[in-house]
Amino acid sequence: MLYWLLYQKLYIYFHPFRIFRYLTFRTAFASLTALLIALFIGPYVIKKLREFQIGQYVREDGPQSHLKKSGTPTMGGVLIAIAILLPTVLWSDPANPFVWITVFSTLAFGAIGFADDYIKVIKRRSLGLTARAKLLLQGIAAAAVAIALVVLQQFKMFSTQLSVPFVKSLRPDLLWHWPTTVPHLGFLAFLPFVAFVVFVLMGATNAVNLTDGLDGLAIGCTIIAAAALAVLTYVSGHVVFADYLELQRMPMVGELTVFCGSMVGASIGFLWYNAHPAEIFMGDVGSLALGGAIGTVAIVIRQELLLPFIGGIFILEAISVMLQVGSYKLRKKRIFKMAPLHHHFEQLGWSESKVIARFWIGALVFALFALTTLKLR
Repeated sequence: MLYWLLYQKLYIYFHPFRIFRYLTFRTAFASLTALLIALFIGPYVIKKLREFQIGQYVREDGPQSHLKKSGTPTMGGVLIAIAILLPTVLWSDPANPFVWITVFSTLAFGAIGFADDYIKVIKRRSLGLTARAKLLLQGIAAAAVAIALVVLQQFKMFSTQLSVPFVKSLRPDLLWHWPTTVPHLGFLAFLPFVAFVVFVLMGATNAVNLTDGLDGLAIGCTIIAAAALAVLTYVSGHVVFADYLELQRMPMVGELTVFCGSMVGASIGFLWYNAHPAEIFMGDVGSLALGGAIGTVAIVIRQELLLPFIGGIFILEAISVMLQVGSYKLRKKRIFKMAPLHHHFEQLGWSESKVIARFWIGALVFALFALTTLKLR
């Protein structure tokens, strides 16, 4: 809204306001705004969560060192959502549809997480929504995002072609070429794309959710992933950089750099209170919202195949759970001492702080590798 007011409306009366047209300037101020919002309202949110007795329930079969965390205020993801979305609305171009799609995705997945957390708090148990209900709601939210992008594709504002790392010339299209003899079934052409978006978004949200098990672990990895996405989004929307790196030309997606900047600032602000020993946990409302945001940005800039590197730790955590469950069902044996992966290292004797720091280092290495793929093609 500030972009609309100060640049589009008042620039003709006060020319120094032209600085607000620059994406880098607005991204920097969005990051600072998000950081300040998180830092200033953090104590108030923590106080209110304690007053409402919204505390974390810690499962008894987990690491015994975590039992002391029982009762720590949870649902801090509300703070993260506010700190991301408010600066995004303030500093981005309100006429850009990709901004609103990403905002919707963040809110939708955050709402699912809120419902899950609320049930946990009311029933005082570690299980919230049933797995089936949670997956169904996630699928509906993801499908809504996919349909919105399909509509933009019809107006030539979005491409369904994938960008394949390391291979410049390979850009497979996720559309079926449906026979023209049955035009009334033309909508089926978009089914592969919709299914792919649902898979990516559900995978991203649940991967972040599984990583949120240690103080500051998930939010620290989010800072790194969001920073990498900010770089990828900026170069994807910049004509010169996109041509030089031979990326798909998508000038309108550059506006999502502001959103990514807000995510970095909000995450740093939340980490101030979530660092070990944590004063507040993000809960599912935070982890699902962040997963939805990360996944949606990657989809919009057509870098879904880079997500395993952008969010490498998230992916490893999710894979560790799948391997553990699959192994136990098939062989009645466990691969890890405990899943997700961070608990395995705790069981090996690593301190919580050491696990967190080393996983952050791993996340940084993955993100840097993701950025190198822009040139390694």
